[in-house]
Amino acid sequence: MKLHELKNVPGAVHRKKRVGCGEGGGHGKTSTKGGKGQTARSGGSIRPGFEGGQMPLYRKLPHRGFNNYNHRLDIAVVNIGALAGLDAAVTEVDAGVLATHGLIRAGETSVKILGDGELGRALKVTAARFSGSAKAKIEKAGGQAIVA
Repeated sequence: MKLHELKNVPGAVHRKKRVGCGEGGGHGKTSTKGGKGQTARSGGSIRPGFEGGQMPLYRKLPHRGFNNYNHRLDIAVVNIGALAGLDAAVTEVDAGVLATHGLIRAGETSVKILGDGELGRALKVTAARFSGSAKAKIEKAGGQAIVA
């Protein structure tokens, strides 16, 4: 089978509904928009939640509760395996070094190092948080895990 041999299943393709082309076509006169009024006009639509001017339900109900969005912690995550891929000249790793190498976004300061992967050389890593396995792997390789 080739791309030019593909065909639609019978009944899959319908002709376009042509409205406003005379009453004989079945979609004339009001062009499937019903009677008169706001929704029959072009561009006439009513926003979601509008109840004709009556006080809408979402305004009647009390707004209570807590929103965590303003209090969230944005922590960038980097694995040990990614640190192993850094240049051999790099011996000290912090958020700035990670950003220049593209492992985190520029401006992110809160970094957590996770233990996925292996580290074969000694690195002095400064981060906000370390997982237990990441700290163990860094120290096993002869490096330091500094919580900043």
